[in-house]
Order: sequence, then structure tokens, then C-alpha cells
Amino acid sequence: MLTLLALTGLMSSCSKQEDIVFDHERQQFETRADRILLEFIAPFGTTADEEIYIIGAFNGDSTAIGQQQYLLTKAPNSDIKWGVYLDPNSFEGGKSLADGFRFYSAKQGMELTVKGEAAIHNDNPSVGTFTNVWGQRWESYYWQGGEAPEPTHDGFCIYVDDQTGWDALTLYMWGDVNNLNGGWPGMSVTGTWNHDGVNWKYFDMGAANSGLNENLIFNNGGNGVQLADFNFTIDRNIYLRITAEGVEEMGAEPKVKHDGFAVFVLDDTGWDVLTLYMWGDTNNLNGDWPGMQVTGEQTIKGQTYKYFDMGEANTGLNENLIFSNNGSSQLGDFNYTIDHDVYLHITTSGVEEIQP
Repeated sequence: MLTLLALTGLMSSCSKQEDIVFDHERQQFETRADRILLEFIAPFGTTADEEIYIIGAFNGDSTAIGQQQYLLTKAPNSDIKWGVYLDPNSFEGGKSLADGFRFYSAKQGMELTVKGEAAIHNDNPSVGTFTNVWGQRWESYYWQGGEAPEPTHDGFCIYVDDQTGWDALTLYMWGDVNNLNGGWPGMSVTGTWNHDGVNWKYFDMGAANSGLNENLIFNNGGNGVQLADFNFTIDRNIYLRITAEGVEEMGAEPKVKHDGFAVFVLDDTGWDVLTLYMWGDTNNLNGDWPGMQVTGEQTIKGQTYKYFDMGEANTGLNENLIFSNNGSSQLGDFNYTIDHDVYLHITTSGVEEIQP
């Protein structure tokens, strides 16, 4: 009987315990009576120097990117939490957080679901409260060696390589139908696609609009800067490069099928011939001195790179790379583990790793 009473008491004690709250779920910022506090638990791989924005129907979606009021602040006492205060009085057109929102990292792209689809949160907390929002995955998670699967589109699509430097990008259209997909300043970016080294922004035209002839006006979210009209019949996907000076149609840069990971080289040596010798886990990898020849050339973000395919079977090897002018002149060793694509700028003075 005593044993039974003790066990009953223990069970009763356990049932009264509070739910466990993990450190990353604890509130990191002070609640404000006049603001909604959202604390974003960032996806794996988020670094302390990220620029993260909240975007949604309530603030013009991608037009909010670059606006200080929607930039999240990293929690000083947490490596995985960012916070933002929101004022519902500033929300657009009677919209609320219930209309859907997500997060955008300037370095890693849009927030996506675990299936690679557009992430949408519908929490709608009231003013003066604190709410945790769990991040899912950054778009960069799906970039396999810099390549992401092409999104599914609503009708034909306008891909844009945006070199304007603007904080926001919107697209207004007039022609067969004025105000197509939105009155001035037009529609927001539908999404982004990292393809063949270019982080394309894209606008889905809508299947019902196929065949219409429209004049496209790219602008900086209606904030006083716009490009000249670009005429387009919505009967195909189109690829455009835009700068602050204008719009240029370009072909989709062809996807190159590589054998394993690749070493991309922006070659400013002036040499007649470029060769690559490797030694390390395997000496003479891909060829005895002076090494392998250039596999091919590939244009990435408007720059032409020479590339050396490492070979799928060599993945994981640690090698020292020696670039030479077919053996007559050479640069110092550059150490590289063959588990990712690497981008290098070489001159006669040496080798420097760069971002494309």
C-alpha cells in the first residue's frame, strides 16, 4: 500500500510539470505595447551577418526588401533568433499577417518549405504580444552546386537578371490590357531562381494572359526611377538583363553539364595556355605535369570563366592546385577539397577565391 501511494504521488507530481521551453524558444526582445513582436527562429545554416527581411501582402511583398523597418535584428544572446517589431497601422490596404508572410535573406534567398515550395506563415498575433515563428529552409538549401530546380510557373514567365542596384523591383504593364497584374507601380517579383550562376528574379505572367502584347516598365517600387518601355508579347519565357540604363534581352545562359564539381577560373594572367596540375591525396590527379587542359568556358553573370571538371569519382579528395602556362610559368599552390564548386581569380601574382 505504501509503495502504491508513493507511486501515485510521483505520477501526480509529473502530471503537474510545465511544458519544457527550449532556449531557442525563449523570448529575446522586450514586448512593446504598440507593436507586434515576431521572433524568427532561423533555418539551419543562417549566419550572424545575414540581412533578413519579413515580406508579405501586408507590406508589398518583395518591395519591402531593403526597407529598414522590415529588416530583422539578430538577438544579442541567441545565434539562431532574429526579431522584428511591426506596426499594423502601416500595413497596406487593410492587409494583415493572416494574408501570409515569409522571410528573405539577402545572402540565401527566399524562405521555402521543406518541399522547396514558397513558404507562407499565417500567424496573426495582436499588438503588444510576442510570437515565435519557425523558419523552414532558405532557397540556397536547394542550390545543388549553385543550381536550383526551376520553379513551377503560372503561365509564361519574365526572368530578370537585376543589375540596377535598386532596393526594390516592380513591373508595370500597359498595352492590350492596361494595369495588367496590378496598377502602378505594378506587380512584385514572384520569386527567384538560382540558375547557372545567376540569381534570376522572375515575374509570372498568368496563364490567362498568354498572347497579350504589353509594354513593360521596370521601376524601383514606384520610388521615382523607371526604365524605358520594353515591348513583349506574352507567348514565351523571356530572359532580360536590366541595369539603371535600360533593358536588354538575352538568351537563357545554357546549363553546362559538369563531370563532378568544377574549378571555375577568371583568368587575367595573359598566358597563351592555362593548365592545372594537382597533388595531394592523389598525386598527378587528372594528368601528369603540367596537368589537365581547360575543360571548357562558361558565362556566369556576364563574365566568362574557364573551368576544369574534377571528375565525379574524385569527390572528397584534398588537392593542391598549381596553375601554369603549360608548365613554363606557375602560380603558388591553392589548397582545395573537391566537395564544392570553387570560383577563382588568377593573375600572374597569384590565386584569389571569389564569389561569382
